[in-house]
Amino acid sequence: MLEFQYYLPVNLVFGRGKSDIIGEKAAALGKRALLVTGGSSTKRSGLLNKIEVLLQENGVSFCLFDKVTPNPSIITIYEGAALAASEACDVIIGVGGGSSIDAAKGIAFQTVNGGDINDFIFGRKFSAKALPVIAIPTTCGTGSEGNGFAVMTNPETMDKKSLRSNAIVPACSIIDPLLMTTLPKSTLACVGFDALCHNMEGYLSSVAQPLTSIQALEGIRLSAQSLGKVYDDPSDLDSWEQLCLASTLGGMVINTAGVTAPHGMEHPASGLKDLVHGKGLAALTPVIIEESILGAPEKFAVISKLLGGNNEKDCVQKIKELLHRINLVTTLGEQGITQEDVDWMAKNCLKVSAAGINNHPVVFSLDDIKKIYRKAI
Repeated sequence: MLEFQYYLPVNLVFGRGKSDIIGEKAAALGKRALLVTGGSSTKRSGLLNKIEVLLQENGVSFCLFDKVTPNPSIITIYEGAALAASEACDVIIGVGGGSSIDAAKGIAFQTVNGGDINDFIFGRKFSAKALPVIAIPTTCGTGSEGNGFAVMTNPETMDKKSLRSNAIVPACSIIDPLLMTTLPKSTLACVGFDALCHNMEGYLSSVAQPLTSIQALEGIRLSAQSLGKVYDDPSDLDSWEQLCLASTLGGMVINTAGVTAPHGMEHPASGLKDLVHGKGLAALTPVIIEESILGAPEKFAVISKLLGGNNEKDCVQKIKELLHRINLVTTLGEQGITQEDVDWMAKNCLKVSAAGINNHPVVFSLDDIKKIYRKAI
């Protein structure tokens, strides 16, 4: 008997040039916006200035919070929320990569709820309230525009974990592939592989359901077809569209199906050493899958075929070939992780990522996790 529940109230506006309607969408949600972004890329590209002009033309005032860094900290969330409150902002606009959008979502939540955000991250408290969020991604990887997750790191404990709430599902996400085309190749490789991992992990998850599997399989197919193409030829707009859609689908998939061991094990590593998320995934994913094939051979066979392989036996090889093509072959050791870090990361993994570990086709023990970390170093 088939039973499932699916709920994801996200408004996606997808297409080339759709960033031109940012002002219109913001005016429908509020009168004063907090623009949340990083310190440089949106300024260099001219996108930030474009958004400011569009807001002014539509009667929306704004203030700027440009302190977001990769792997955003809860301190950043508190600072942004204090500014939003003092400026009486009623809508939050996240512009940039996944870190900027996650920070925007966290700020939207914290501004309304206050207190210790860790209480909500770890499920000690719950809230269905947040300011409305507009997400404008400039990278095609995290899929944060398509879900109610906001990943942040606690600098005191080094816990990297998601705030999860339907309240922070963006009220409007504007996905414009034209905003992605100037991505540096190294960044493109990292975010594109993250998008693929979201879809693969959501498909493999033990809590996957029919709608998430349909989305995930299409996300894997689109990622496999487009990532190498845009890496080789950034002018290929059709492939950019495919990769952007794959990214958004991946974000939607994990909102319901969750992630599995690759993300579960990467978060402790990047929480501890501030790794580039996609590089951490690149080091861990092939090693984890080698230890996982027997847990779901049919599903790994499907993934392999979508990546150009034959069956589950060459799934790892196909992932490695893709990593070679986009120059993303790496190890945790090359990224600064040492053998001395393994015990802490393994324990932290079971603290912050227990759900992802339990959703994996093979449920790894503490010793298994340590073994995989050591192999990935």
